[in-house]
Amino acid sequence: MSSPVRLSVMGAGLIGKRHIEHILSRPEAALSSIVDPEPAARELAVSLKVDWFPSFQDLLSGSRPDGVVVATPNQMHVANGMDCIAAGIPALIEKPLADDVVAAQAVVEASERAGVPLLTGHHRRHNPMIQRAKAEIDSGRLGPIVSVHGMFWLIKPDDYFDVAWRREKGAEPVFLNLIHDVDLLRYLCGDIVAVQAAQSNRLRGNAVEETAVIILHFASGALGTVNVFDTIQSPWSWEFTAGENPAYSHTQETCYQIGGTRASLAFPQLDLWHHPSWWAPIERERLSYEKEDPLGLQIANFCAVIRGTAEPVVSGREGLKTVRVIDAIKRAAETGDLVSV
Repeated sequence: MSSPVRLSVMGAGLIGKRHIEHILSRPEAALSSIVDPEPAARELAVSLKVDWFPSFQDLLSGSRPDGVVVATPNQMHVANGMDCIAAGIPALIEKPLADDVVAAQAVVEASERAGVPLLTGHHRRHNPMIQRAKAEIDSGRLGPIVSVHGMFWLIKPDDYFDVAWRREKGAEPVFLNLIHDVDLLRYLCGDIVAVQAAQSNRLRGNAVEETAVIILHFASGALGTVNVFDTIQSPWSWEFTAGENPAYSHTQETCYQIGGTRASLAFPQLDLWHHPSWWAPIERERLSYEKEDPLGLQIANFCAVIRGTAEPVVSGREGLKTVRVIDAIKRAAETGDLVSV
């Protein structure tokens, strides 16, 4: 077996720590260093017996990794990604790739010009559940897709906002949270060509919205609705239904429905509902799949891309396409117009 791919994690916050855990658990990967100026990050590096660097430039003067996982705050993604590209080091950038389209396009084009692999951290696409659903939809079992619906309803605690950047532009739940759901619906049902939206921040009054309701227009002609509320106590979100993150309780509720002329599919249970006519009893078929943590599979894909043995499951350009949809949603919410993507 080849030597493990040496990965550095830039940013040792909530998601950075999860990436670190999965790098440590994968046989094809090895954690070489942590890049984060905070004392707690240095302590973590010491405890794991890996190198610690306060900045990317310090990393370059030390032991150069094979790849970097960028898990810094959203506003830093582009600068950090550009640093990796300039150094010729492949990067996996946490979603969103950037907090605006111009910046996202710049980093994608820079990576393509330099020939440096760039991946976007939409890890849910790696989930075997999503891969099974994608295969089922592509097979035509649902028939032409007519409509989709997605929900992200949960409540974030007050102390979540003690971190200043979470109250600022670029940290709104449409960018931080709903971007995952929009990316999956794009992946499963095809490109989104236009959106309509409304949003509000009336409860907390922060510079970012806390609620948004969106209509999606797909290139296929299908229509969809998604909404995001981080002010509601409920079980209807990927976090509480998928059982993907052990930090959240696991309910048996649904968070997405995809409806076609021949059948409908509910997530995350993958219940396929169908009947020959409306008079006949409707039947439920639960699709099976092998469970595996998508964050771990994402690290495995990153390592394979670095080795040149696989293509990215979610490339930088795919991340850019999703940022374009999110940007259109934000503009639609601000203007009340139908906005083309």
